[in-house]
Amino acid sequence: MPIDPSAPAVSSASAADDAWFFPGFEPRLVATGPQVWIRALQGGEGPPLLVLHGHPQTHVIWHRVAGELARHFRVVLCDLRGYGDSSKPPGGADHAPYSRRAMAGDMMAVMRSLGHERFAVLAHDRGARVAHRLAADHPDAVRRMSLLDIAPTLAMYRKTDEAYARAYWHWFFLIQPAPLPERLIQADPGAYVRDLMRSRNGGLEAFDARALEAYARSLAQPGAAHGLCEDYRAAASIDLEHDAADRARGARLGMPLQVLWGEHGVVQRCFRPLDEWREVACDVRGGSLPCGHYIPEEAPRELLDAALPFLLEQD
Repeated sequence: MPIDPSAPAVSSASAADDAWFFPGFEPRLVATGPQVWIRALQGGEGPPLLVLHGHPQTHVIWHRVAGELARHFRVVLCDLRGYGDSSKPPGGADHAPYSRRAMAGDMMAVMRSLGHERFAVLAHDRGARVAHRLAADHPDAVRRMSLLDIAPTLAMYRKTDEAYARAYWHWFFLIQPAPLPERLIQADPGAYVRDLMRSRNGGLEAFDARALEAYARSLAQPGAAHGLCEDYRAAASIDLEHDAADRARGARLGMPLQVLWGEHGVVQRCFRPLDEWREVACDVRGGSLPCGHYIPEEAPRELLDAALPFLLEQD
């Protein structure tokens, strides 16, 4: 069968990183729409678990917990569209190609293509926002989910104050009209990754050097800076419309929801995460972990101790 020319190429460096960080996991490239392909890895045995990363990372952020998760679940690690080795389609005037709804549709297509009609979700940062929309749009598919270090997008924008704006400066930088932020990121993608992660964490000591290299290499790909910016532009526009419509009709998530956040992070300082999630979901539990924003890399053991019992609960 000829290779579809729209399918993104997976570099030898990315393949080597996957073999290093995720031994035994099988690579997949799943078509989810016209000229959109999602890069995924699948490994382990048990009930299905979809695992999604945040910004500016890729699926590599899970390298310290994936092996243990795979002892209990059939784990599916994905790169969101615009990130990693997934497709980076152009954005539109309304940024709909990078809406949470579009990204959630990608994840449904991936899971169905792998034979998983109903599954649990573990997601961090941007991936957790995709998981929120996935659960809202496809409630019968999501059995339960654990979301890491976010409050709902609508709440975070509506309650922005000076402290939050200073700490999450990149939210307001990345939504500026193209091509300004793209040009600045493309000038030195590695510096953007390191500086952003350092600003949110106080340093880089917690991170594996090979993982940082993988994030920088991913962002250096053609179209990656644009995809990253479109992700945030969509969150500040069309996603808010979708979330506000849910609130207006009183829609609430019905599946069990766990919310975990870093006790040294901005979400704890600026929001009340459990209270915010109880505005949009019926069954919410969780608490803080002894780390900053990048929970899977900073506090892998604590994350597993908190998330595994929840994710393994029988419905």
